[in-house]
Amino acid sequence: MTGPRALAELVRAPAALTVLGDTLTGGAAAGRNPGPRTARLAAASTCLYWAGMALNDYADRHVDAEERPDRPVPSGRVGARTALATASVLTGAGLALAADRGTLPIAVALAATVWAYDLHLKNTPFGPAAMATARGLDVLMGAGTARWRRALPSASVIAGHTYAVTMVSRREAYGATASLPAGALAATTALSLGAAGLCPPAAAPAHRAASTVLLGGYLLAAGAPQLAATVRPDAAHLRRAVGAGIHAMIPLQAALIARTGSVRAALPLLAAYPLARGLSRKVSPT
Repeated sequence: MTGPRALAELVRAPAALTVLGDTLTGGAAAGRNPGPRTARLAAASTCLYWAGMALNDYADRHVDAEERPDRPVPSGRVGARTALATASVLTGAGLALAADRGTLPIAVALAATVWAYDLHLKNTPFGPAAMATARGLDVLMGAGTARWRRALPSASVIAGHTYAVTMVSRREAYGATASLPAGALAATTALSLGAAGLCPPAAAPAHRAASTVLLGGYLLAAGAPQLAATVRPDAAHLRRAVGAGIHAMIPLQAALIARTGSVRAALPLLAAYPLARGLSRKVSPT
């Protein structure tokens, strides 16, 4: 019988803390106030993220048997059919939570992208772009079909960060040349500057200051491990850079939210950052 710890490892349960801010970011960019809709879409986002993690382990079970035999599926703690069923149930739950006219079309596109990535695109040249598209769609889901264009700049920043982290993750089991983490560091720096430029000219000084501080936190959280991996691009340092990049999504989301004037919504989100990092010591986010 599959235990709860094995299932938590299968879906990388604590890593879901890094996606809670996606829909909040999209909603803030679209001018939507936090409320019951925000909580529902955050839950939908979490379900779809967990579905992607379970499906990833199902699709990679043969590769993981050689490279990561301690993962739930190759170790035998979770059966392959159970992993596939978990992904299917969580996808259905995510779509059900997003089932209204204003968000369902984007949620369907997000779910389709997740399944296409895990089953077909992951190990192709299109893999990082597909993963980035999924996170961008997650942000747009928070804005809804009527206002998605207003959230497109924020979604592009989140997608860009995701692309850089995914590129590094493709070599985290083997190591790489210094150019790979160096490229990710350059992307992180560029995204920090680009996100700072998204702040509206009429934004209050307090909102600008909060966004700038949070962007500095993002640059430090993601950039420091990327710099260390550039100096020593072995598998261990690349894995640290990937894990840090996943967690750094939280201050990046908070910075994007703060620039819209929703500082009160951004700051509580940061409480998830130390929690996610702490839980990652028990359940790996990658």
